[in-house]
Amino acid sequence: MNYWLFKSEPDAFSISDLKRMKNSTDHWDGIRNYQARNLMRDQMKVGDKGFFYHSSCKIPGIVGVVEIVREAYPDHTAWDPESPYYDPKSSPDKPRWSMVDVKFVSEYPEVISLKDLKQDARLEGMQLLRKGSRLSVQPVTADEWQLIQGF
Repeated sequence: MNYWLFKSEPDAFSISDLKRMKNSTDHWDGIRNYQARNLMRDQMKVGDKGFFYHSSCKIPGIVGVVEIVREAYPDHTAWDPESPYYDPKSSPDKPRWSMVDVKFVSEYPEVISLKDLKQDARLEGMQLLRKGSRLSVQPVTADEWQLIQGF
């Protein structure tokens, strides 16, 4: 099993929004970074778990857990000129972007804040905490997963 971290701005799509979706499941769309796309397309598998991370908010941090319930498939939002994720170079015949479906698993009673994560020396190598790391989808090691589950 692999572990992941999915970043989303809560004003755009929060863990509460996911929880309210039919079957508490939705597609994770709008990824427009090749490295993040490749992780989703090539490495994410059904059953993998991920942290749901709220970014660009008062207290950024991990707010819950999701599970991958559908592996990568073409991101149709790239073909919609009305979508903020529209990409005129992508088409149904030659899709450029991918998405996965995630399902709500749990919400933490309190945010595990970025500040708290940074203060734990055992997480110093975590991709999220590396200077300049801005990927909205990123891997989490099994050790990091276990440590954070214990917060």
